Amino acid sequence: MLFSFSEFWWLYALFSVGVLGILALDLGIFQRKAHAPSFREAAAWTAVYTILALGFAFGLWRYTGSDRVALEFLTGYVVEQALSVDNLFVFVLIFGYFQIDRALQHRVLFYGILGAIGFRATFIAIGSALMGYQWVLIVFGVVLAVTGFKMFFSGENNMEPERTVAVRVVRRFWPGASRFMLCLAVIEVSDIVFAIDSVPAIFAITSEPFIVFTSNIFAILGLRSMYFLLSGVIGNFHLLRYGLGAVLIFIGAKMSFLNQLWNGHFPIGVSLGVIATLIGGSMALSMISASARETGR
Repeated sequence: MLFSFSEFWWLYALFSVGVLGILALDLGIFQRKAHAPSFREAAAWTAVYTILALGFAFGLWRYTGSDRVALEFLTGYVVEQALSVDNLFVFVLIFGYFQIDRALQHRVLFYGILGAIGFRATFIAIGSALMGYQWVLIVFGVVLAVTGFKMFFSGENNMEPERTVAVRVVRRFWPGASRFMLCLAVIEVSDIVFAIDSVPAIFAITSEPFIVFTSNIFAILGLRSMYFLLSGVIGNFHLLRYGLGAVLIFIGAKMSFLNQLWNGHFPIGVSLGVIATLIGGSMALSMISASARETGR
């Protein structure tokens, strides 16, 4: 392990402080006034967070001198970004259900990200302790593969936020809770559910907790801007769940037995190529299909 927590705790701490600094600048200066980001603004912030992630990958490469480490980070980042796009479908549903004004959605997502960082850090710490057992790898691999197969046969998302445990708990202990608070509670719980898939998926790509943590966090940081960038066209990516399902099946197979067949490390370059092809292909086919439907009207 290149970045064991006991030896490199300061690196984890420094990265976390940097992330909190970015969020403080974002909310305290750039987003001090609640507003709905325009497409241009969302695209600019998406580009900024993407460049930061790519810069971090370059820094890892320079520090370690290892192509594999940098590619593991990029592959984990791509997987987490793709799963985040799928999560946007749920966010659109939640915001619509609670009738949260578009100008306030950015604030909800901001506080949601703060909670997500804590949840992901906890899950990753637990995962790093468990992943040393071969049977755990097999179990998580099977779970990811089963989840992937389910995505092939799942219909439209019929989530009913009012019936979630989060809303019931908040209403029980805070009967006068606002729609803003209820919406935030559902989003936080949704992120816990999302992390159950995404964290093991990245552990299938790398055994380095630091890479799992940083790739997760960089993807989460760009989630708000991506939401405002894609929320208007997210419905066009109706085939994305098939691509993500195939990715989860591939990652589950990688975790369960493919890594072992390649002496512990399935070629990371091949993994990145397969994942990018499946995700990019499903999104491209979605856009082509949507365009064809529009033309046929």
